[in-house]
Amino acid sequence: MYKVTVFIADGTEETECLTIVDLLRRAGIEVRLVSIMESEKIVSSHKVTIIADGQFDSENYDDSDMLFVPGGMPGVTNMLAHEGLKELIGKFASEGKFIGAVCAGPSVLGQAGVLAGKKATCFPGWEDKLNCGEYTGALVEVDGRIITGRGLGACIDEGLEIIKLLKDEETALDIKRRIQHPETI
Repeated sequence: MYKVTVFIADGTEETECLTIVDLLRRAGIEVRLVSIMESEKIVSSHKVTIIADGQFDSENYDDSDMLFVPGGMPGVTNMLAHEGLKELIGKFASEGKFIGAVCAGPSVLGQAGVLAGKKATCFPGWEDKLNCGEYTGALVEVDGRIITGRGLGACIDEGLEIIKLLKDEETALDIKRRIQHPETI
């Protein structure tokens, strides 16, 4: 079974984060929600309190197949300041593991140096922080094992794309139908 680690910080956009978590869990993918803060309890960008499954320094990432970084402010600022997170992202990229981000979150991937020579997308206005090969502006962009999304509105499609990458297209289509995605009704 695949395992995905989704990072969260004070100021993370809760719907971006939890949409990805929800869709992956529906697909039977194990997901760990990990706080990069000093507490497992964080307050999101819209003042929703979320309790993570663990904290950054106490987690073992060896069995994780993918890292995911949601957007939101000041969540992304907190993640950009976390050197351990950027180092981990770089390690995953060098090992050929999956990495994903959405909204302003791809800037964390850019600062970690993993978007060099890659196509990527992000929330408009963050393009200069990607340090990527080509900014596409697409809703969802997949380049090898890196997947980026433009913003909250991309999260369902990005989550389904991650399911295709980690499991298969049939599972992604089944979930797409079950959640009443507009393309299936």
